[in-house]
Amino acid sequence: MKKIILLLAIVVFFAACKKESEQLQVTPINDYAPLAAGKYVTYNLDSLVYLNFGATEAHHIYEVKYLTADSLTDLLGRKAFRIVRYIRTLPNGIFTPDNTFVAVNTGTNFELTENNLRYLKLTLPIKNDRAWKGNSAIDVTSVGSDLQYLSDWDYTYSEVDQPKKVGTFNLANTVTVKEIDESVNLPVIPAGQANQTNIASRDYSQEIYAKGIGLVQRDFIHFEYQLAFPGYIGYGVKMVMVDHN
Repeated sequence: MKKIILLLAIVVFFAACKKESEQLQVTPINDYAPLAAGKYVTYNLDSLVYLNFGATEAHHIYEVKYLTADSLTDLLGRKAFRIVRYIRTLPNGIFTPDNTFVAVNTGTNFELTENNLRYLKLTLPIKNDRAWKGNSAIDVTSVGSDLQYLSDWDYTYSEVDQPKKVGTFNLANTVTVKEIDESVNLPVIPAGQANQTNIASRDYSQEIYAKGIGLVQRDFIHFEYQLAFPGYIGYGVKMVMVDHN
């Protein structure tokens, strides 16, 4: 009897070890956000802006290249990478640098600092329905700040490790990060019509990452509409990968 009990204990022990080992086999951040000097991804960029005091919607088309230039030490003493964005008009423009970002892979998180705003883009574990506060490091409460719309976003993983067609690429393994999808009083009913809209807003942001590449698509829009203004305030961005190394 003692031998049987001992044997069962050994079986249970190894089964528990196997289960724990399986649970620890998580996808590393670097799979979906590789950082190495010389790596680049190029995108078609559709930039939405509002002109004529918000009365006119305009789209500007560019091509942008995000090049990981070199490594550095950030203000928290961590190893980081400097990413330089180059931009050109199509079809024959010349790439010129126009912005710089700082990216950090902490091992459990992927952080991107853009225009002095630090976003928590990815976190572990990378699994469906995992949610986190991606904008928690951004101060949205300062008096006079126009960043309140970034408050309390719940980033959420979906379609983890799923194939997806992005632009002309058939990608084998992608993950979608749903960041926000909120609207108020849409569609806007123009002034002078019955039930005209007095105030409205739209916030939508989603990103797609591919294994071994990084960000491959970004869809973002933020606007506020006020009849008294009158018109729209905000902007939008759509980026779709066209090249990478």
